[in-house]
Amino acid sequence: MSQGLPLDFKKLVLARFLFNISVRIQAVVVGWTMYDLTHDPLKLGMVGLAEALPALSLAPLAGYLVDRSRPVRMYGLVLLFSLLSALVVFYAQFNLAPADHVFALFLASVLTGTARSLAQPSVFATVPRLVARSELSRATASMSSVQQIGSVIGPAMGGLLYSSSLPPTGLASLLLGFSLICVLSIPAPPAQKPEARLPLTQELLLGARFIFSHSLLLPALALDMFSVMFAGVTALLPMFAGDVLHVGAGGLGLLRAAPALGASLVAFWLTRLNFQEKAGRYLFLAVSGFGLCILGFGLSHNVWLSGLLLFLSGAFDSVSAVIRNTAVQLASPDSMRGRISAINSMFIGSSNELGEFESGLVAKFLGPVGAVLFGAGACFVTIGLVWLFSPGLRRLNLRQLEQAASC
Repeated sequence: MSQGLPLDFKKLVLARFLFNISVRIQAVVVGWTMYDLTHDPLKLGMVGLAEALPALSLAPLAGYLVDRSRPVRMYGLVLLFSLLSALVVFYAQFNLAPADHVFALFLASVLTGTARSLAQPSVFATVPRLVARSELSRATASMSSVQQIGSVIGPAMGGLLYSSSLPPTGLASLLLGFSLICVLSIPAPPAQKPEARLPLTQELLLGARFIFSHSLLLPALALDMFSVMFAGVTALLPMFAGDVLHVGAGGLGLLRAAPALGASLVAFWLTRLNFQEKAGRYLFLAVSGFGLCILGFGLSHNVWLSGLLLFLSGAFDSVSAVIRNTAVQLASPDSMRGRISAINSMFIGSSNELGEFESGLVAKFLGPVGAVLFGAGACFVTIGLVWLFSPGLRRLNLRQLEQAASC
């Protein structure tokens, strides 16, 4: 992390880092326990649905609440809901019968989804209050870097500790408690005063209207959403590990960790790279590189090559994510940051959940390899369409966007 960034921002980064480790630990425990109790893949899908429904449905309201409150305190609520979720899983592991244990896992997933609806809007609205606008690109890259590192560490810890004497959700609860202390130590600036009060329905739709009328944000979010939705392979990794690469559960762990590892290393490197003036060019190159990696993964029958391609896909995805998030930060009015970020999180969430559904549906007819090749092709079509219809995004200059926002 860059030394010049303020201490309060570093506290927020540490809290976000510990939060990400904790929720990844819990995701491994919930998924493994649910399958161990039920041996029903539909129940595993319902766990994801239980988390996705509150995360997506509450996002507009969450953005409104963030804009009408103190964002750093709202992030404290994120950590509190996450802590309650971890404690539910921890308690259920030692005290409940199987049927009640299953219900507790669904309850924990709902709590996690509720926390997730607030997480991105509150962080998004907090960061510009802690760092100068000129430092937003470095701050965004720093936040992305530690988040991806947590995405590597968390699943590994969850798997290693699952059968040990130290319950993984007990550790997750401790990390979330420390994360909450970090956030509570950050001074909370007064809430933004709204310029004018509008009916609640109009307030909730302001973020969506802003994004859909913006010449840069809409194509940037659409590029990310549809590229990941079609070319994402997470849902198909178990099939590749078992039927294509023949590496079993151990190889599956390698494949799942590889994209996050690549993303974390590149996000850290981006904190030291001046990419602002040619951001549009880097964005399209990064998404194209992501598509090429997914295409190569679909054709590969070697586990090490497949792992390398997934590592590179995460690296390219990290570049596009940092550029997109920085552009959203710079273009967002201070009074609407929460609502705009909430819509941004809905784009991202939709790309992940709908992408897993799309992958499974296509794989049912074309098989896992055919589904990945289809997705890579659709990714390239998306890139071509956005390149053709959004010349402004091709010429995106974050430094100019920063200057325009400060006027």
